[in-house]
Amino acid sequence: MAGKAEIVEAISKQTELSKKDATSAFEAFVDSISDNLKKGERVAVPGLGIFSVADRKARIGINPQTKAKIKIAASKVAKFKAGKDLKTLLNKKRK
Repeated sequence: MAGKAEIVEAISKQTELSKKDATSAFEAFVDSISDNLKKGERVAVPGLGIFSVADRKARIGINPQTKAKIKIAASKVAKFKAGKDLKTLLNKKRK
């Protein structure tokens, strides 16, 4: 799995930015997506996909240890839908 350090390293190599500048660029990208999602807006990233916010209804769950029924509050969750380019890349046949 690629984490922040690996992504920053890749940005630094591909753009010839210093690691400090690549880190700033990555953090600005993530902050921008987060800020827009907090406002309830969708974020389309060309070549990657669409980030959005969905409402999850309150529901009754079961505690797996005690088997007791518990109320799970309504919440907002982040969703991601892969774009056509990403889907094509992932489904490309390897030689």
